[in-house]
Amino acid sequence: MGQAALNTDPSTPNPLAHLTAQQKLACLLVVLGQDSAATVLKGLSPVEVEATAVEMAKIGLMDQATQQAVLEEFSGVAVEASTAVRGGLDFATSSLEKAVGIFKATNIVSRVAPTRTPVAAMQEIVEMDPRQISNLIKSEQPQTVALILSYLPPEKAAQVLALTRADARDQVIERLATLIPTPIEAVEKVVSILSIKTGVKQTRALNQTGGLKCAAAILNALDKNNSKSLLVAIEERNPDLVQMIQQKMFTFEDLAAIEPAGLQRVLREVDLRELAMALKAASEALKTALMLAISKRAAETVSEEMGLMGPLKLRDIEAAQMKIIEVVRRLESEGEITIGREQSA
Repeated sequence: MGQAALNTDPSTPNPLAHLTAQQKLACLLVVLGQDSAATVLKGLSPVEVEATAVEMAKIGLMDQATQQAVLEEFSGVAVEASTAVRGGLDFATSSLEKAVGIFKATNIVSRVAPTRTPVAAMQEIVEMDPRQISNLIKSEQPQTVALILSYLPPEKAAQVLALTRADARDQVIERLATLIPTPIEAVEKVVSILSIKTGVKQTRALNQTGGLKCAAAILNALDKNNSKSLLVAIEERNPDLVQMIQQKMFTFEDLAAIEPAGLQRVLREVDLRELAMALKAASEALKTALMLAISKRAAETVSEEMGLMGPLKLRDIEAAQMKIIEVVRRLESEGEITIGREQSA
């Protein structure tokens, strides 16, 4: 189901006639928006989540006729739709992060995302094993290494980074985190140089973006000691960047990945009013997990506080969540709790 399939002519009797049930569900989630889509995804099995993510990532601009047909088929759903809504990989990624956390979302997206580069030389590199890639780029500048890593799945990129010179790793991560959409001409130049080394004839190039999520995903895939040492090294030069990377490495929803005993340890240091504010925008699953980690009396107090607060500004909720995340990071660094990290199979 590509973009063209959803740019349906309003005169078409049934815009959904050619779609599968999975594709119709993906359309519905796009119409509902990221928050509601995340809620639906949480109720699906891992296989269904991945299949639906594939279809969401394929959706382009969905016209109003298709939206109406989707809502009519899924009767009972009420939504205020604009003249057009957009799906795509960003929508699928954001929905998955809200549904399953950034660790699992990164894993799923890395498998289902459409191929991001048709560059023959780069594709050749992507298919190499980590040691071959490391040998190929070992003499390149950190900026070039960062560009190459941004094309790789997080697990493979982490393996290549581990084989990179120890004194250059933090520079590579720093360049990766701040990598902006790269001009096609610059990528073509890199591909041209690599083509000589790999013996692959250069074809048309495509620009590539790294960024904070890419850097965070690679650091998550590294073992904890190497990940921590790289962040410490970068922090000496750019503490603000480290803070932004860490925000992508662990989100408030990822608290659910901490074992109950660890959650209890974290919440002993959290003010109940702060917890109530933080939970105002949390998923029901996370609310349940955190409420079970405190005493019955404390849970009742938090529930009362949430009811009395009324609507809050998003920035105030996020500030409360960040205070709790800071407690989590401190306790992890002190070895008192363990944060689960996704591992590749």
